[in-house]
Amino acid sequence: MMTLYSGPSDLFSQQCRFVLFEKQMNFQIIDVDMFSSPDIELAHPYNTVPVLIDRELVLYEANIINEYIDERFPHPQLMPADPVMRARARLFLYRFEKELFSHVSLIEQSDQKAASKERQTISDYVTQYSDLLSKQKYLLGNEFSMLDISFAPFLWRLDHYGVKLGKDAAHLMKYAERIFSRPAYLQSMTPTEKSMRT
Repeated sequence: MMTLYSGPSDLFSQQCRFVLFEKQMNFQIIDVDMFSSPDIELAHPYNTVPVLIDRELVLYEANIINEYIDERFPHPQLMPADPVMRARARLFLYRFEKELFSHVSLIEQSDQKAASKERQTISDYVTQYSDLLSKQKYLLGNEFSMLDISFAPFLWRLDHYGVKLGKDAAHLMKYAERIFSRPAYLQSMTPTEKSMRT
């Protein structure tokens, strides 16, 4: 049985939990508080969650964990089968890391003025997807994919981060509500994550 060591409020851990529940696999999740009770099994170069243990294999970093799960358990397939589309999906995921998720720590660590600027950057970035999502159901078209799994937990946390969206993000929020209603998404949430959104 696979074991996922997961942070109860960690964005990247929820992405991995979401993948596991979409696959409807046999697995266990162990919640870890990295600040007060680090688990000895989590020893790796960065001492972070999520960590996936599958027999002798130890993986860290959400994108690596999620692609491994998707390749090992191919139904439902979450990364595109076509190499060109798969490369585009990987580029999307890389851009999320560099241009979106990186702002979260800056909000949490910055003074009020700097944090406000980071919130506006996030708002502008996510709103740009609203027009795309007015024309298609999911980020890669009409097929649910790893991009949606990566994006949705972040959208869930916007209130928690203090990010406000305008009316021009209406299609984006309709998309988000569709993802939030998926059974696997609901199962992936911890009580802490459920409390992040009012």
